[in-house]
Amino acid sequence: MNATLAPQLRLATRENGRRDGELVLVSPDLSRCIAVPAIARTLQEALDNWSAIAPQLMQLAENGWDCSDLFNASSCLAPLPRAYQWVDGSVYRHHAKLMYQWRNEPIPPQYEEKPLVYQGGSDVMLKATAPIEATDDELDIDFEAEIAVITTDVPLGVTPEQALECIALVVLLNDVSLRGLIPDEVARGFGFYQSKPATSFAPVAVTPAALGANWRDAMLHLPVRVSLNGKWFGAPDAGDDTAFNFGQLIAHLACTRALAAGSIVGAGTISNADPASGSACITEARVRQALSGVDESQRQPYLAQGDQVRIEVFDTGGHSVFGAIDQKVVILQP
Repeated sequence: MNATLAPQLRLATRENGRRDGELVLVSPDLSRCIAVPAIARTLQEALDNWSAIAPQLMQLAENGWDCSDLFNASSCLAPLPRAYQWVDGSVYRHHAKLMYQWRNEPIPPQYEEKPLVYQGGSDVMLKATAPIEATDDELDIDFEAEIAVITTDVPLGVTPEQALECIALVVLLNDVSLRGLIPDEVARGFGFYQSKPATSFAPVAVTPAALGANWRDAMLHLPVRVSLNGKWFGAPDAGDDTAFNFGQLIAHLACTRALAAGSIVGAGTISNADPASGSACITEARVRQALSGVDESQRQPYLAQGDQVRIEVFDTGGHSVFGAIDQKVVILQP
């Protein structure tokens, strides 16, 4: 089934005492939901047989919401509480430019030719309201607002065009980074691990078709709004100035191996060149301040105990698309 023509669905995973929760179908306004155990008990089960199950879910959605429950986002886990794979990219040109300036390194010469990706931890995916936990606020805790897709099975060697057929769902996430640990890990030449704690997800996963005209060229074209402690931090457009789209990212990943259904592929921290769009992470904001001559003591501080981060996407009618990520920082006591 061509995912770009897939049924218009919104799905979430409701807590039920089990590790993988229960799959629920969510109404377009995110106000109602229906558990669907007769169709698929979990989102992973649905993805494993997406071409058959997605039409059944759409048929149920079209029959109305008379027997539905109120949708409570706070009772939802991440759409995929654990995933077969979580791979993140870096497709936003301006973010790459600023981050390599932060690391005092040149942008890789093949940045525009081959996507930059790394494999993250997929065993624990956090719900939208889970605390951002760290053992020390001196680790330079940072949020990163991102858009990702969840795939069906992706065969080895797919083209970017074929890869579009493997996109089942689109999600919103917060890819937390411990910036204080990144330079040492990168310098050792083997990539991120300790500097990348668990990732948090907005409660609702949405099919590309449900995004309508806001999904084109295999990217979401809407601003992603970020606030810190109730104050606006940024609203960069997720479709602006990207070196690659999701079809190209997936095809790059499948060059030498297939991807299992339930793989999550991220596009990286959203960033626009226009400073009026703000930033989707603290480090980028600090680099912009440094380039503007702001003294280091006056730059945006990293996250600390009690800080509140909210990330949300609204459509052109002002409706929340994925629900909100709303997290508080908790520094764990030794």
